Amino acid sequence: MSEKNGNPETKARPEFRMQKMYVKDLSFENPFAPQVFITPQKAEPKVELNLNMNNRKIDDDHWEVSLQITAKVISQDDEKAMFVLEIEHAGVFLLRNIPEEHHDMVLKVDCPTLLFPFTRQIVSQVSIDGGFTPFLMEPINFMALFQSAKKKREGKN
Repeated sequence: MSEKNGNPETKARPEFRMQKMYVKDLSFENPFAPQVFITPQKAEPKVELNLNMNNRKIDDDHWEVSLQITAKVISQDDEKAMFVLEIEHAGVFLLRNIPEEHHDMVLKVDCPTLLFPFTRQIVSQVSIDGGFTPFLMEPINFMALFQSAKKKREGKN
């Protein structure tokens, strides 16, 4: 009510939303095609997965948050890479009237949690387009990653 009346003491309501998402970089390598498709695999392939998260302030209210994922799927039969997929998937997020002390959690938990399902879908589709079965990454608990990193930081101080 006081906000409508222009009361300067009223704090503006916090706003948080994804405004845009996009692929910044995408690479798919299938180094042993077509042999990889005609040689039967006796064992489940081994997966090496790396995830990095980055964020940067664009202006007073906007942040870019990106997930960088590298997935290397290796045949256990002959130790050759079946495929290597690299993606940097990002989004622009609006953070307005959110207290500074909450920015770290929003940028490292809330933003990647919103972005990841779309990243996962892109990775799955690219593996299909590369001739393989869908590569489905397990869901990621960004809150657990955040809390673990926070404990490590606090332990070092």
